[in-house]
Amino acid sequence: MARPVPGLEEHPDIAALRARYDQVSETPAARITDGLLVLAGIYLAISPWVVGFPPFEGNLSVNNFICGVATALLAAGFAIAYGRTHTLAWLPVVLGVWTVVSPFIIQRGFFTAGAVTSNVIIGLIMIGLGLVAIRPAVLTRAR
Repeated sequence: MARPVPGLEEHPDIAALRARYDQVSETPAARITDGLLVLAGIYLAISPWVVGFPPFEGNLSVNNFICGVATALLAAGFAIAYGRTHTLAWLPVVLGVWTVVSPFIIQRGFFTAGAVTSNVIIGLIMIGLGLVAIRPAVLTRAR
């Protein structure tokens, strides 16, 4: 009689690694980072209306909304199930870099100071928080 082959999800090493990821993600620093990253994403999504982007920056407004929602959802995923989403921890850093350079690329020199200032500041915040969000994965792998 053939024994059933356990799936990869049931492998003891995978279960132990997930448990360590979950343990590291439950620290207060990780929770604060995830919460701040959610807030940064929400701000980025609503920044065109907060700052008051003019109509000619419509493409930048759509870009900020999409990147902001994506960042907020990623951070919420980190907070809920870091053991399953840790491989995506680098995305907020990439989205932060894109947020910093997007006014110059999308608007091609026709942008307002408010849009650039808002995007650069929130982009740098996203990069910093994204690097901190990567930290639990790095710490867990080092053990």
